[in-house]
Amino acid sequence: MTSRPRARAATLGDSDLLARVHGAFNVASGTWPLAGMRSFGWIFGPKQDIKRDKWLVRTVAGLLVSAAWSQLRAGSSPEGRAHARRTGLGTALTLLTIDLVYVPRGRLRWTHLLDASMEAAWIAAWLRARTDPAGD
Repeated sequence: MTSRPRARAATLGDSDLLARVHGAFNVASGTWPLAGMRSFGWIFGPKQDIKRDKWLVRTVAGLLVSAAWSQLRAGSSPEGRAHARRTGLGTALTLLTIDLVYVPRGRLRWTHLLDASMEAAWIAAWLRARTDPAGD
């Protein structure tokens, strides 16, 4: 009797799926202020200095979309998974740090702590993710 390889369900522990889901989340997060600065400001707070802060929000949003695109296009090779992991951890650690530093200082509204919790969840997911798709 020959044994067949067991098919496994994709979970967020699968780095390929995690890269796609995290990349999609980051595309949405980065696109939001680009497409609707007013609603973004309503949730995350009006910008103190309109001329300075709007361009900065748009710059960060554009960089987030670029990083997300890189995650989405990383591929399912070992090198691609490693790239998606580095990109995912880098963006999540950066955004988490900014949230945790600037909310207590009063520069960012408390709602950024909601983002901080999501970023912490992405970090935890990447630290748990399998990088070897065959490994269970």
